[in-house]
Amino acid sequence: MTDPSTTAPQRWGITIPLAGVPLMEHMEWFRELVDLGFTDVWSAETNGTDAFTPLVLAAVWAPTLRLGQAIVPVYTRGPALLAQSIATLADIAPGRAVLGIGSSSNVIVERWNGIPFVEPYKRTRDMVRFLREALSGEKVTKVYDTFEVQGFKLNVRPEIQPSILVAALRPGMLRLAGTDADGAIIHWLSAEDVAKVAPIVTGQGDDKEIVCRIFVCPSENADVVRAAGRFAIAAYLNVPVYAAFHEWLGRGPLLQPMWDAWKAGDRKAALAAIPDEVVDAILVHGSPASCRAQIQRYFDNGVTTTSLAILGLDPELKHSQAVRDLAPSAT
Repeated sequence: MTDPSTTAPQRWGITIPLAGVPLMEHMEWFRELVDLGFTDVWSAETNGTDAFTPLVLAAVWAPTLRLGQAIVPVYTRGPALLAQSIATLADIAPGRAVLGIGSSSNVIVERWNGIPFVEPYKRTRDMVRFLREALSGEKVTKVYDTFEVQGFKLNVRPEIQPSILVAALRPGMLRLAGTDADGAIIHWLSAEDVAKVAPIVTGQGDDKEIVCRIFVCPSENADVVRAAGRFAIAAYLNVPVYAAFHEWLGRGPLLQPMWDAWKAGDRKAALAAIPDEVVDAILVHGSPASCRAQIQRYFDNGVTTTSLAILGLDPELKHSQAVRDLAPSAT
């Protein structure tokens, strides 16, 4: 039995934990998110909280929210532990748990966790296939291309099987998200880019979910937002997997000066080389009404679920008010 809510159109999600709010002070916020019209909360696992604890709290404090990760790296938890983690969440919140996994990046996997970042496509594919078997309750004894499992059987079998989504950038992983998983998680792209990306996933089945983590700063102080946004863009788009993604999207000529300066060690020149049009394409900013209109374009081009990540690029921005200004109820 699968969760029928995964194909619901235009689900509005938000990234948690919310900036500046201690985790144990999220109860009222989770409840307000429901009142504001948000349907989902999406965690992440980089260098802050782990991907599951905030969702467990949300499961208890706001029992209508759908709970997902964008994302859990497929390297940093072993296969059995990852299966246990999502099975536990699915047992706590039947029908509301979604597992979002992905290869992550060499920075997180190798530099921060000391794990070789090799064969990311195969590792992700193997993890999806293992999880399908393990979550069904079957004993798994199998040699995959990137790992081996001998005699593992989950003692917790979810009443409703959680959907599995794959974080994807380029065609190979996007197709995998459509063929082996229930859809894709995408980010660091424009609304117009979605029109190129989404069909590769939905071409494998029109019931596939497309979750997009959208970086938003509802501020009309464009110069301040662009200046701060360049730091975020440089931090990500110089990572090899994201550089290759944007080259595939066609931004190579626009970003090549930044890449050249970055490789030369000139961080100041690299930041200065990022054109305004790149910032404006992949970071949503402007008035709240303008931001909501830009978010709608993501939906129009194929996104089914958003995970808004509100960035404090403008020091005058009040995060709590930004959440309310961007909410579905504000439209």
